[in-house]
Amino acid sequence: MDQFKTDRDFWALLVPELYVSDLDISLKFYCDIIGFTEKFGRPEERFAYVELGQAQLMLDQIPDDHTTIWKTGDFNAPLGRGINFQIEVQDVQSIYQRCVAAELEIFRPLQTAWYREENHENGQTQFLIQDPDGYLLRFMQHLGQRDVSD
Repeated sequence: MDQFKTDRDFWALLVPELYVSDLDISLKFYCDIIGFTEKFGRPEERFAYVELGQAQLMLDQIPDDHTTIWKTGDFNAPLGRGINFQIEVQDVQSIYQRCVAAELEIFRPLQTAWYREENHENGQTQFLIQDPDGYLLRFMQHLGQRDVSD
């Protein structure tokens, strides 16, 4: 398993592949605004593999005829209904500020949240935003732990 942990050749063990309506628009959102970098792409297939820290996503443009071997239902907006992708980042504030500066609609503004795990809580600063196709993304920065109050 150490082969997955090297900086140069890191591959996340879970990588969602998101169908997108326009790869160029998605790359502008994910790379130019959020801060992902393109690990590699196949422009002829309208596909890109992007990463931010240890988070990785595959972006695959929906074919004009809407045929694909992975299709399980209609591609109606917003895509990704019923799921949000939590992405841990080093500096959630700067990503939030870039989204605000780009005048993107924020789904849930920057906030501090504490989530109970048995006898302690995990804190995080987070905000939620939808990508151009409606996938809900929760960017968060871990704050640490605290004991649960009685």
